[in-house]
Amino acid sequence: MTVFGLVSAVAGFVKVRYLIDKAVIDNMVFRAHYRITSAILFASCIIVTANNLIGHPINCIADEKHEHVINTFCWITYTYTMPGTLNKPIGSHVSHPGLGIDQGEKTYHSYYQWVPFMLFFQGILFYMPHWMWKQWEEGKINMISEGMRGANMDNKTERQARASKLVQYIVETLHLHNSYAAGYFFCEAMNFINVVGNIFFLDTFLGGAFLTYGTEVLKFSQMNQEDRTDPMIEIFPRITKCTFHKYGASGTIQKLDALCVLALNIIHEKIFIFLWFWFILLAVLSGLALLYSMAVVLLPSTRETILKKRFKFSTPTAANALIRETQVGDFLLLHLLGQNMSMMLFTEVLEELCRRLHVGSSSSASPASVPSAPSTLEMSPIYPEIEKFSKDTEI
Repeated sequence: MTVFGLVSAVAGFVKVRYLIDKAVIDNMVFRAHYRITSAILFASCIIVTANNLIGHPINCIADEKHEHVINTFCWITYTYTMPGTLNKPIGSHVSHPGLGIDQGEKTYHSYYQWVPFMLFFQGILFYMPHWMWKQWEEGKINMISEGMRGANMDNKTERQARASKLVQYIVETLHLHNSYAAGYFFCEAMNFINVVGNIFFLDTFLGGAFLTYGTEVLKFSQMNQEDRTDPMIEIFPRITKCTFHKYGASGTIQKLDALCVLALNIIHEKIFIFLWFWFILLAVLSGLALLYSMAVVLLPSTRETILKKRFKFSTPTAANALIRETQVGDFLLLHLLGQNMSMMLFTEVLEELCRRLHVGSSSSASPASVPSAPSTLEMSPIYPEIEKFSKDTEI
């Protein structure tokens, strides 16, 4: 029950942290890295460190007088199996898969000491690009979209006033968001590099067995019962051997050959087969998201298509002209704003922006039809108090 309590605490943290009304500053694939993957890795770390789930992590069959010593020794050093005995009949030729007479090749296993640390470290790695982007972003989208996120505002006057202030900010900072966009695309590239790097990191950690782990498990499930060897037992053996040397009563060196039960490997094999499929899926999605971002940066036609198709900006001429007048950084700012607003409000913002920039079908509008632009002061939260004070002074 302790394990479930700890995991519930992590789940509660995720629920409280991510259901707060904050601006969305990234895409779904980006969030899959720092929300889902980090939570999976931290929860896995908690599970493998909770010994009461499966009992002691290692139990070795040895002399009762030295049982505790041998358990500790085999846990802090290593155990081993013999891959040449994996396919031999159990009971007649070998006692357990991978065990036999100490002859031939040996595979040493010491990774189980480091699994909790490795999972925790990976969780931090998957959170780092998000942390870097938050520092770079500095809450810009959250501040400028305050009061405009979520459902439509029923008050048309208030909606137009807020949209006008937002557009004024965009106009005043036009072409100044390219470094902002560079930070986002850099962190997105870091996500892709991170997930691919973690796949190879796990492969090295497990002695070169992780890259083909998932495919071997799938192949195993389709083989005949008598011909197949479980790859999960080969990589995460449940029974291993451990050799302990000690001095006897006369000072001679005695060799104790112990069989050790690694009960924790029943958890490890499930965690890593899930991580194999999840990392492969995440790597594919991250690669596609990176290609999408490259198309946004390199192809203005892609940015125009996004305005028309995703955000339903129904004025093709204005969309084309708006893309010509803005740069990649401006478009990313508009894209993130569009994710946080209702479609109707964002369309009004785009139309107002076209009027301010005198582009598209709105460029022929007379100056009198264009609403007056609020100053930078009007974007400040203290502006209503200043305006009220001015009116009182006039009276």
